Amino acid sequence: MTSPHHPGAAPPPGCPAHASGTHPLDGAGRDTLVRLYDPEFAADPHRYYAHLRQYGALAPVEIAPDVTAMLVTDYRAALELLNDDTTWSKDSRAWMQTVPPDSAVIPMLGWRANALFNDGEVHRRYRQVITDSFRLVEPHELRARVRHAADTLIQGFGATGRADLVAQYAQLLPMLMFNNLFGMPDSYGQQLIAAVGGLMDGASPEEANSANAAFEAYIMEMVATKKARRGPDVTSWFMDHPNGLSDEELIQQIVLTMAAGNEPLGNLIGNALSRMLSDDRYYSTLSGGALTARDAIEEVLWNDPPMANYSAHYPRRDVFFHGTWVRAGQLVLVSYAAANTQAGAVSHEQARSGGGAHLSWSAGPHGCPVQRHAMVIATTAIERLTAWLSDIELETPDQPLQWRPGGFQRALAALPARFTPITPNQAGATPWDSSPSRSTRQEQTSTEKQPASAS
Repeated sequence: MTSPHHPGAAPPPGCPAHASGTHPLDGAGRDTLVRLYDPEFAADPHRYYAHLRQYGALAPVEIAPDVTAMLVTDYRAALELLNDDTTWSKDSRAWMQTVPPDSAVIPMLGWRANALFNDGEVHRRYRQVITDSFRLVEPHELRARVRHAADTLIQGFGATGRADLVAQYAQLLPMLMFNNLFGMPDSYGQQLIAAVGGLMDGASPEEANSANAAFEAYIMEMVATKKARRGPDVTSWFMDHPNGLSDEELIQQIVLTMAAGNEPLGNLIGNALSRMLSDDRYYSTLSGGALTARDAIEEVLWNDPPMANYSAHYPRRDVFFHGTWVRAGQLVLVSYAAANTQAGAVSHEQARSGGGAHLSWSAGPHGCPVQRHAMVIATTAIERLTAWLSDIELETPDQPLQWRPGGFQRALAALPARFTPITPNQAGATPWDSSPSRSTRQEQTSTEKQPASAS
């Protein structure tokens, strides 16, 4: 990628790149790009965002070895881009010809026949299948399903007094939810979470592409199962939608919604729990008080969104955008995290006040179509955990938490916690006493809840 038409900026005091002996301009006068996939970036991304803002609204970054992009760090510029589908396209096919076909980022950025990678009428047709089908999932039924999934997981570690809230709870709960909502038995859950996690991390081309293959194999088996026998599930509703998806289109809508509904949602739950357990304002009020799970989630969405850098766009023509020339077809990503915190970290009071909106659900025609469902799942999952384990705390509060490297997501590697053990035979209610619940009545069929037609 050629350098943007903007002067290089000196690193701010304490910039991680400067501290490690490197400099944005090396001896040859070339830009030394910030690598979004490095562990150093994952450890403290906001220090890097502060440096990148010196380039202006857009800054050059490297998202994988030899794969570069422009990163939007300015809130106004991000909002303008996300709402302008005349200048900007989501179609990545031309860009794909400029990067190695086995690059670790291809599973996340390579074109697919789904709502994320298409524009105009094609995008609207795909998106309507998703929105109509998820509208059939009633909120109270969704909450009941989350509570049951949460209780099932808590039963697995409640008696031990210790748990990794990422590996044993935050990552697993969305997997249980979406695996079930799409009509697959729980036995397929580990296959799903391993595949989606590999897609987001993209540690190497081999691992990323292996994860992509495993994910698509899971989806293919799901589709074959539902073709043989429909059910009251999202897969069947996708199949029966009046917009008439082909087999490939069906698979790719499932790929999109499954990937967006698992890893990012697990990161949101984990990041919010981390904030609650690390901040005294929440610590003393886990089982009730002024600060709630919703407050923690909103703070995370503003300051540490689970998908920190994404929304890939490509200009349809050369464009001078907020002080930087961007050539036609060049990859431009939006940093939700940098844009949200342009004026500094956002407190729960500011988040509550409604003074502006964060971009963590994206915005414009490609804004998240099921954000209400995601909020119900995340909020209920945290409330259920802290209700059963009211004295939960970090196991090693004096040690810094470790973050998983990766250019797209903001994800904890682990969240070790301790609490007073609970057992099935103790006095009072426990997760073992809760009864299973369904999000849809067993006698329903997909034909009884047909999505509305495109007209």
